[in-house]
Amino acid sequence: MRSLKVLLAAVLLVAVAMPVHAKVRSVGSGDRMNFDPSQIPADMKGAFEVMKVKCIQCHTQERTVIAIQTGIAPVTGQPFDKQATKAYGVKMLRKPKSNMNREEVKQVVNLMNYLLDEAAKP
Repeated sequence: MRSLKVLLAAVLLVAVAMPVHAKVRSVGSGDRMNFDPSQIPADMKGAFEVMKVKCIQCHTQERTVIAIQTGIAPVTGQPFDKQATKAYGVKMLRKPKSNMNREEVKQVVNLMNYLLDEAAKP
C-alpha cells in the first residue's frame, strides 16, 4: 500500500512539474473529462466517436486526456508518446472486452497521435 502511495505521489509530482499544453483543450472534470470536440478535425470525428464509446468501457476518458496533455501515462507513470499509442492500440486489439476491430484501433491511434502533435506545439 505504501509503495502505491509513493507511486501515485511520484506521478502527481511529474504531472505537476510538466507543463500542460493548452493547445489540447478538455471539457468537464474528473470522470466526465473529455477532449473538447471543437478541436477535433472533421476527418477525425469518427475516430473521436469510437474513442468516446469504446475506450470508456474499461477506463474514463480522463486517463486519455491527462496522458495526451502531460505526455505521461497516469497509471504507469511511463512516457505517453507515439510509441505508447501504438502499444496501447495493440493491447486493445488483443483485449476481448475492448470490442474494437483493427480499423477502429488504427483510427483511434491516429487521433491520439494527432492530439500528441497538437500538444507538442508551442
